[in-house]
Amino acid sequence: MTSSRSHAGAPREPDLPPYQVVLAETDWGSLQTAFGSGEDLPRVLTQLLEPDPKVQVTTLWELGELVGHQNTIYEATAPAVMYVAGILTHPAAMTRRPYRDVPIRATLLGWLASTLHDASDEIVARNKEYCPGFLAPGTTVAAFRELRPMLYRAVAPFLRDSHEDVLEAAVIAALLLAEHPALAWHRAHLAVHARRILDASSDDPNRRVAWRALAAWGHNPPGPEPLSEEAEDWGPHSDGRGDLEPPF
Repeated sequence: MTSSRSHAGAPREPDLPPYQVVLAETDWGSLQTAFGSGEDLPRVLTQLLEPDPKVQVTTLWELGELVGHQNTIYEATAPAVMYVAGILTHPAAMTRRPYRDVPIRATLLGWLASTLHDASDEIVARNKEYCPGFLAPGTTVAAFRELRPMLYRAVAPFLRDSHEDVLEAAVIAALLLAEHPALAWHRAHLAVHARRILDASSDDPNRRVAWRALAAWGHNPPGPEPLSEEAEDWGPHSDGRGDLEPPF
């Protein structure tokens, strides 16, 4: 089993607030985004529940620009991520993407993984070389990283999903979340998932996340690390609007 309650005596991750509560009780206008205040975020987030998959994917791209522009964690990033994690079980998450026949849920999980990578141990270590106070208590990034146990509880059910795209996206998000010390007891079973990604996935950024998780946790990953350090996109990438049109 891979749920938060799979080991007797193990700590139980806190529940994520319902997405409706996050939307209603967050003072969005007081929070910084890449382009000013977050006063427009309630409209953007609500559009993720539209039944039209083209609207959903375009909205997710817009959300990424607002709260993740240039791979940055902003004040509004945390509640936006909590909202997206909260709608993973919503019926709208089962809308099928145009031309791909993939549930939007896979796209939502991919977006979460991409955002989590921007605050991952790898990125934090790199930034601390140049900004010693990057992860100081009370900073936006430090506060965001403390959400990881709560977010893990929202992602974990999809580690058993029957759809390969949903499962892979959930695994990548979970591997990044499990960097939090409180989630260390999940790493043994996540290592099994990580090896499966390395064996079967054709997505190099995802394979790199899996490889690095195994290496960090002492599981001796097979072969060389996928992608070089010079690769421009080091982490999992979220789906944008590029596949809203048929492939050629």
